Amino acid sequence: MTDHTLPTARLGDGGPEVGVQGLGCMGMSFAYGPTDADASRATLERALELGVTLYDTADAYGAGENERFLSPFFKAHRDEVVIATKFALSIPPDDPTKRIIRNDEPYIRQAVEASLRRLDVDVIDLYYMHRRDPDVPIEETVAVMADLVREGKVKHLGLSEVTGDELRAAQGVHPIAAVQSEWSLFSRDIEAGVVPAARELGVALVPYSPLGRGFLTGSFADAEKDLTAGDFRRQQPRFTGDNAAANAALLAPVRTVAEAHGATLGQIALAWAQQRARVHSLPVIPIPGTRKPTRVEENTAATRIVLTEEELSLLEPIAGKVAGDRYADMTFTSAGRE
Repeated sequence: MTDHTLPTARLGDGGPEVGVQGLGCMGMSFAYGPTDADASRATLERALELGVTLYDTADAYGAGENERFLSPFFKAHRDEVVIATKFALSIPPDDPTKRIIRNDEPYIRQAVEASLRRLDVDVIDLYYMHRRDPDVPIEETVAVMADLVREGKVKHLGLSEVTGDELRAAQGVHPIAAVQSEWSLFSRDIEAGVVPAARELGVALVPYSPLGRGFLTGSFADAEKDLTAGDFRRQQPRFTGDNAAANAALLAPVRTVAEAHGATLGQIALAWAQQRARVHSLPVIPIPGTRKPTRVEENTAATRIVLTEEELSLLEPIAGKVAGDRYADMTFTSAGRE
């Protein structure tokens, strides 16, 4: 039995309606240390029961393993879910730790066929360009993606980590349903150019890492000390050393607001992200990742928390005080090109 507790929002002017909170599935098989397949499968089912319908993956997550892992769940609930996956991060056969950004037509066509096979579906609901190769005009890349729509392999198009100008150029070729970028209490650089462009064009924003990769929940304070050796957060500048200590102190106002609502820190961070829809007048569908059913219950409950103007004001200064960039190399982000 499904209890649809989430309101819905539309991805773009002609895109599908989805629950106002989605689920990031990367950590179920990649990046965040040891995984538990049974717990992850239970999380997928519980999310659907709670009204989560947008499920986010990518071909680069575990070199395709994340798509394969999700395939049985998608097959069992094909008419109930919106499948989002991505291309652009090519993995060299001689070094699986590296990623090469490719936006060229031969690679896109190879990538979409591989994703369709791994997912075991006839069509991908939302197909994102994961990262931007500045050496390939974005109009050319989107033209190829548009051909995939015409060929029936993809229903809707998305872009990740693009600038406002890149979004406008892309929209001139084919309607874009969603832009995915990091957006949280710790990461607000997209508000300068990307968010206004998305609002102007009728494009939905899909914030990834709305919980600051877990840091905003207070679940760890220093990645090098608190996380396992295989966890990629140990390589992110803001989660280690002096940066981590400075950023942990920034959680104080989040705790104050959480106590007022009888909520967790993560719920306040998500409530803030959800309220960006009202603040900026555009659809916003955060995709927090989790591998535990209890966490997805906690996360979806955050959609029912409404922060007051006073509370929003208390949280407002946090992003400007964050120490360290969100990646060691910011050239692969929209902020690195704005």
